[in-house]
Amino acid sequence: MRCRFCSKNISKVFIDLGSTAISNAFVTEEIINSKESIYPLKVLVCDNCFLVQVDEFQKKEEIFSNDYVYFSSVSDYWLAHCKKYVEKVIPQFHLNTESLVVEIASNDGYLLQYFKERNIPVLGIEPTNSTAQIAISKGINTITEFFDEILAEKLSVEHKADLILGNNVLAHVPELNSFVRGLKILLKPEGVMTFEFPHLMRLIEKIEFDTIYHEHFSYFSFFFIIKLFEFHGFKIFDVEELETHGGSLRIYVKHRENNGQAISENVAGLLKKEIEAKVNDINSYIGFQEKANEVKFKFLSYIINERLKGKKIIAFGAAAKGNTFLNYCGVKSDIIECVVDDTPSKQGKYLPQSHIPVVSRDYFKNNKPDIIIILPWNFKKEISEKLSFTKSWGAQLVTYIPEIEIH
Repeated sequence: MRCRFCSKNISKVFIDLGSTAISNAFVTEEIINSKESIYPLKVLVCDNCFLVQVDEFQKKEEIFSNDYVYFSSVSDYWLAHCKKYVEKVIPQFHLNTESLVVEIASNDGYLLQYFKERNIPVLGIEPTNSTAQIAISKGINTITEFFDEILAEKLSVEHKADLILGNNVLAHVPELNSFVRGLKILLKPEGVMTFEFPHLMRLIEKIEFDTIYHEHFSYFSFFFIIKLFEFHGFKIFDVEELETHGGSLRIYVKHRENNGQAISENVAGLLKKEIEAKVNDINSYIGFQEKANEVKFKFLSYIINERLKGKKIIAFGAAAKGNTFLNYCGVKSDIIECVVDDTPSKQGKYLPQSHIPVVSRDYFKNNKPDIIIILPWNFKKEISEKLSFTKSWGAQLVTYIPEIEIH
């Protein structure tokens, strides 16, 4: 395999999660007995540029299909995070009714709706029709295509952006260089960009291997991100460390030629922290497989022992990370009876590969499980509040990354 940034041949394995189904390829009743496609989920690290990456065994068009089931608006916590972001950047970057905000991977309009409420013109770019149609129904101008330099050339004839943003999109891009070249074309000379993505350093520290799945082609250190954007003529002028998704970064980017934004001391500070953590040393990526295996073994030991005691076990949140974890552990419906999820498009279907049924919250009307495994542990606070009523019969809420924790 060649590195998707520097094109060097790479072979250093970061972690091998075996062969699994696509994490958001939920199975319907009609096809549950059909052959299911599974693909290797092996993560490599480039010893030249230190990009951590999954080989593209399945094309992005197949992963981000027209019936894509992830809708960003389902999480109240995430909506609050996005609203706070909008309230921050409008005055910071002097955005007004003459500005244009472009979001790449705008999903169901979960974020652009807050700019629209302030009468700031917006454009969403979203390749999945299922989510794009929800955004369009909210009155959010949305283009249903993948973003790259070709689309950027078309759009730049009539549109140049004052602000380009992308939340959890960079990891989903197989053609990184084309994507960033497109940003260079679409951004106004004095424009700025922000991107949020899971922080590789935190993933390693907290053993968050379940955030690895086929949709995520790459996993980024700040060290690498600086290299990527500087190579394409940009400058990162600020960075924030966030708690979202188990630990994320929000970077602020401008054209290299733009002298309008001072470089924050946060940039040098985080880069120093990463180099001290040896993200630019190939040896620091060794041993992650063993740590992930230990998490797996501890979880299996816990859940099997509880099941042998006759405990009724379910899960909450049919999240992609949960599918990676359950499939790596080999857990099926004989151990976890079902998954309760609030997303209507997932209900009545089955998790990929494990075939654990997904049900609505109506499940609790007639069932009182003893243990509820929170699969999207990054939203454990919000979910614990949602499920506080289960304490009335003594249910335990459990997370498993990096250790088994009972809430």
